[in-house]
Amino acid sequence: MLRPASCVLRPNCHYQFVAALVLAVASLGSPATARAQDVAPAAPQPGAAIPVDRIVAVVGSDPILWSEVLVAVNQKRAQGLVFPSDSAGQLALARETLNELIDAEILVQKAVTLKIEVTPEEAGPAADDQIRRIREQFPTDAAYRRELRDAGFGTPEEYRRTLVDQIRRQMLQQRTFGELRKRLRPATVTEAEIDAAFERNRERLRQRPAAVTFRQIVVAPKPSDASKARARAKADSLLAEIRAGGDFEQIARRESMDPASKELGGDIGWNRRGSGLVAEFERAIFALPPGRVSPIVETAFGYHIIRVDRVQPAEVKARHILIRPQVDSADVERARLEADSVAAQWRRGADFEQLVQRHHDPTEERGILQPYPRDSLPASYQQAIAGKTEGTITDPFRLGADMMVKFAILQIVTMTEGGEYSVEDVREQIRQQLIAERATRALLDSLRRETFVSLRL
Repeated sequence: MLRPASCVLRPNCHYQFVAALVLAVASLGSPATARAQDVAPAAPQPGAAIPVDRIVAVVGSDPILWSEVLVAVNQKRAQGLVFPSDSAGQLALARETLNELIDAEILVQKAVTLKIEVTPEEAGPAADDQIRRIREQFPTDAAYRRELRDAGFGTPEEYRRTLVDQIRRQMLQQRTFGELRKRLRPATVTEAEIDAAFERNRERLRQRPAAVTFRQIVVAPKPSDASKARARAKADSLLAEIRAGGDFEQIARRESMDPASKELGGDIGWNRRGSGLVAEFERAIFALPPGRVSPIVETAFGYHIIRVDRVQPAEVKARHILIRPQVDSADVERARLEADSVAAQWRRGADFEQLVQRHHDPTEERGILQPYPRDSLPASYQQAIAGKTEGTITDPFRLGADMMVKFAILQIVTMTEGGEYSVEDVREQIRQQLIAERATRALLDSLRRETFVSLRL
């Protein structure tokens, strides 16, 4: 299908084409491996002492090191920051980054006063998830370990400890700021300030993309009763094998039809309530105690066998094995004819909600009602709306291929052309951003006045 593999079990993510931005391991490296030449002082003369590190600020009784500034700057560069070529610009960037580190440290220290805590166990799931995403970027475990060593980490365990501590501090900052936000005083912004902010950032504004909003009905082939019976029998046999002592993870790798988790032994990671899992699956994982294997759970995706591995407050880490009923060419042809009928009824004025209830695949989005860049749509969608105008209901078109095909019918709600943003296009966003920035800065400045801060850069 067109959906990313990770969308298995998660309905309504057919159009969530936002790629996960995972920092390179090196950008999360220890201070000893930061690329010091990027913002480091001039190299010492021969025979002179080589400075290993130095204190550039003290917050309360805790120092902030120059190496920490270097690491933070390089993380910004990994996220796309253009590094200044002149020394004055480099120093300004270093000072800006240092002030951000000071703000972060003040929030961590304020957490102690407010009795806000984050345990390593709470930070662990996020660290494990990030490690998993980073590990997937490397073809072998040896390549992954080599990159960790090059970044200054001796072992994956050492890297995990560093990452857990980093995430724990971030969570402390977020929770502390969330508590302090209750004290934020409303800030005011004038229209002239909004205009000035727009002009300052005009060159950095990207061109407004051509965008579209639409509603859709997606018709999926429905497997025959005989096919469903065969899939259920297969799932029952695997469940019996597991209950007889079979290894769940090996069976998942051998049999599961979920491409996102198959090679991971069925691992779907940590999940919260309301995170997008289909309802039947979510109910099952939150009802199971750790180590218990579920009975067969049926969803729109097929038949699942689920095992819960770990439980945290409001989170569950689980594995599953998916067996899908197979569809054949006759099932696909029936779906195509059904889609033709849906399009005809819709054009004759049939109620959209009623058509959705009778025909729409519940694992798919019902459309995008916020402007979405046309060039980010899959090719099949771009072809379907090409040359169409607002209000048009398209002919059914295919999603996927072979026996994984579905048929979509769109109604175009709005269609806008690309071009430069005007201040009116973004006035409200600028207003809200300036209000938030001003109120946040006032809060952080008040905390600075309550905290000993010594700048040495």
